[in-house]
Amino acid sequence: MSYLFSSESVSEGHPDKVADQISDAILDQFLAYDDKARVAVETLVTTGQVVIAGEVRSSEYIDLQTIARRTIKKIGYTKSEYQFDGDSCGILNAIHEQSDDINRGVDNGTEDNQGAGDQGMMFGYACNETENYMPVTLDLAHLIMKTLTDIRKEGKVMTYLRPDSKSQVTVEYSDEGVPQRITTIVVSTQHDEFDNDDERMLARIKEDVKQILIPRVKEQIHSEKVLALFNDDIDYMVNPTGKFVIGGPNGDTGLTGRKIIVDTYGGKGAHGGGAFSGKDSSKVDRSAAYMARHIAKNMVAAGVADEMLVQIAYAIGEARPVSVYVNTYGKGHTGLSDGEIAARISTMFDLRPKAIERELKLRQPMYLETAAYGHMGRKNEVVTKTFTSRYHEKKTIDVELFTWEKLDKTDKIREAFFSSKE
Repeated sequence: MSYLFSSESVSEGHPDKVADQISDAILDQFLAYDDKARVAVETLVTTGQVVIAGEVRSSEYIDLQTIARRTIKKIGYTKSEYQFDGDSCGILNAIHEQSDDINRGVDNGTEDNQGAGDQGMMFGYACNETENYMPVTLDLAHLIMKTLTDIRKEGKVMTYLRPDSKSQVTVEYSDEGVPQRITTIVVSTQHDEFDNDDERMLARIKEDVKQILIPRVKEQIHSEKVLALFNDDIDYMVNPTGKFVIGGPNGDTGLTGRKIIVDTYGGKGAHGGGAFSGKDSSKVDRSAAYMARHIAKNMVAAGVADEMLVQIAYAIGEARPVSVYVNTYGKGHTGLSDGEIAARISTMFDLRPKAIERELKLRQPMYLETAAYGHMGRKNEVVTKTFTSRYHEKKTIDVELFTWEKLDKTDKIREAFFSSKE
């Protein structure tokens, strides 16, 4: 029987994403001036207030207030009527030094045998629904949010938009799990007051979503099979509550790490529970999740399976994972069992934390860009980033983003899985 599946995304102005971006901006600032820094920063945002807490081990000092305010203003919280803006919000710093008990487990011998910064299991997932090997529901939800943000920042149309917004996309799948059509698109966007005319306001926003936002979204889609999912019977649910003026941190407290499903696969596959933002790559919550995605994406791209979930699990202080698990959902093409595929992955990829850091170049200040619109399925590219500080010289660095999205292992995988069959 066919079924429906939904995924959601949120804008960079959503309070949880504001918190994620502050945490990752702080992480990037540390890494720009100390690439060996150990960072675990959590941020809370609420009406007129930011609280930054966590643990850091670094030889450098950075100005947290300046970084937080700059990040908030770049998102778009620049007006006092939002009840949260980068110039006037209070900022409380509660960061302290990383525990020696944790550090001794990480630095426990040679650099190559650096231990995992925590126990836990991390998942990576890929499927062939889209060109970037992501679930189509999440890919579209992200694209809707990113496009709506672009429209808001351009300031030419939909000029009533405020920073906070959410989207959700529901797709009907066939019995075989193939996307057939979009059934529902939900868009909730914060907006200015409309002179107390709620009915006119709602009608205009809904019309603008259908006539301005969605056409711009479709213009950016290059896959014919994804474009074919759009149809004349989509149910557009726009601001279902009827009004969304109070939003952002004034409407809902935001915390780092509260959008981990948005950050990953939109409910497809699985999630180990560990958040990413604010953590340096010694924390396998982040680095091993990126590596698991890298493996799953390259495996699907190489033709090993149409869909794959990879789990890697660690014990704190230990370098090698305690387990590697694979699920191909019965969609494998090698004739091997999932256990056999997992065993080959264990020998093909060095899954020690330090090896993952080197392979994916995770000691770069590359993380602010991950903190909105998903960590997975993004474009691998080199950008030039400039860092300024009242305590250090200005730094301009070429940074390679989203290294885990590179398809650089497909030849190696095809040789390992298919060469003996030819």
